[in-house]
Amino acid sequence: MKFFIDSADLAEIRDLAATGLVDGVTTNPTLVAKSNRRFFDVIKDICKAVAGPVSAEVTATDHATMLAECRKLAKIAPNVTVKVPLTPDGLKTCKVLSSEGTMVNVTLCFASGQAILAAKAGASFISPFVGRLDDIATDGMSLIRDIVGIYRQYPAFKTEVLVASIRHPMHVVEAAKMGAHVATMPPNVLRQMFGHPLTDKGLAAFLADWQKTGQSILDA
Repeated sequence: MKFFIDSADLAEIRDLAATGLVDGVTTNPTLVAKSNRRFFDVIKDICKAVAGPVSAEVTATDHATMLAECRKLAKIAPNVTVKVPLTPDGLKTCKVLSSEGTMVNVTLCFASGQAILAAKAGASFISPFVGRLDDIATDGMSLIRDIVGIYRQYPAFKTEVLVASIRHPMHVVEAAKMGAHVATMPPNVLRQMFGHPLTDKGLAAFLADWQKTGQSILDA
């Protein structure tokens, strides 16, 4: 499974990218607005910080303007993935761009039928929002299971399932069990995945025992 960071915070992205665990980044207008920086500068800097796909989302809603925005965004860097909404105009734009070889992330997916449409339009990624479904008392992970299962039936579909709106580490684990290709998560969720109380307890015990020896590896 690939890990993407869902953020426009350059410091966080660089810090996590240094772990070697980050395969890409997703952004959206809300995340970019929080950075208080020029949109194009943010995307350009993120593209330099990670080698993998960086999703940059359009703000237009009609096909013609959306297509123009996507083409402009795609020129920022080779690893830009243009991000379009799952609407008729969004999928029309996706079809044109995918035929031209541009990576497209189709976002705001909440139903398996929508995911089928995105795959047929040639999307590189489909982004189902599990957390937002959980928020309305719907099982978001069941949508991931359905989409992964459907895509497996059709080898011609090359669209990767990018699990979005992740709220906690178990969303990541469950998505991995189902065979989702990508999990995009806020920085804090990736950091939470490092932690376990028994790891902390075990490390503390090892260090305490080592301290008693009075030795130093560096001084050996």
